[in-house]
Amino acid sequence: MGEKLYVKYMVSRRCKMYVIDELKKLGLHYISVNLGEIDILENISPQQQEQIKVALSKAGLELIDDKKAILIEHIKTIIINLVHYSDEEIKTNLSDYLSDKLGYNYTYLATLFSEAEGCTIEHFMIVHKIEKVKELIIYDELNLTEIAFKLHYSSVAHLSHQFKKITGLTPTFFKNLKRKRRANLESI
Repeated sequence: MGEKLYVKYMVSRRCKMYVIDELKKLGLHYISVNLGEIDILENISPQQQEQIKVALSKAGLELIDDKKAILIEHIKTIIINLVHYSDEEIKTNLSDYLSDKLGYNYTYLATLFSEAEGCTIEHFMIVHKIEKVKELIIYDELNLTEIAFKLHYSSVAHLSHQFKKITGLTPTFFKNLKRKRRANLESI
């Protein structure tokens, strides 16, 4: 009937492509490979599971079998997908969204996540949003107002406040640093 495997640290499309290549090398067929999750067509033996584990560890990825660890990875994957790979604006607050998606009370999810990760779900989300802001500033295709809108901030001031709180810099200062570095490299 097939098996579902859960992978820790699988947070990018590059990781996903690596996993697909490794499954092919092992002669395994998959139904889907998503961030943090592999749906394998066939039942796998303990030996095959060990082969997958070894192949993934070479790329810094890790198979997860603990139910709580799997749930934590689901939380991370949902947030990473929301911030980095989706323009979807959630219509409810994050706590309701995660509860609905995962089928657990948010208090339970928040406690579990904080105990395992040493930070809150909200902080994890903010850090990822700021990483996305930095990426968009570096690409230099959108101004701060457009970036704030794209990442569903209520205002540029709110984005700037969070950016400074996380990085210690204002978005404008960060953007100017990038320009100065580029100018210095061009003058060499």
